[in-house]
Amino acid sequence: MIHMTTESTSHAADIEAIDQLVATVEHSQQNKDPEEFLSLFHPDAIWTTAHGKVLIGLDAISEFTRKVLPAASWDGQVTYEVVHVFFIRPDVAAVKVRQRYLAPGEESEGAPLYVLSKQADGRWLLTACQNTGVVAD
Repeated sequence: MIHMTTESTSHAADIEAIDQLVATVEHSQQNKDPEEFLSLFHPDAIWTTAHGKVLIGLDAISEFTRKVLPAASWDGQVTYEVVHVFFIRPDVAAVKVRQRYLAPGEESEGAPLYVLSKQADGRWLLTACQNTGVVAD
């Protein structure tokens, strides 16, 4: 279930587009596909990894992603679920995501925050993102 801070009917098409973007993040991660993942970013995006590495601009994000994603060692399933959307402005949304890595005998969780910006062509792009690991209590 997606929680929103504004009237859902006024943003129905945007919510659908945001859900699709997050589904594409999931697909790119499951398939370890850096090009699909990178196609979702604004050229001037900022990305902070779960380990605190700050990447500024698509060139830095691309260099990191092309090195790390294809070599990722998980042998299970990764899922991403939109859990909250806050429209800061009609063309800017803060999106809280639940990220889960599931493998035989192993599970971990992340709580990314994606700030998305809507482009003139109507596409939503990852613009400022923080990927945070969840530590079990």
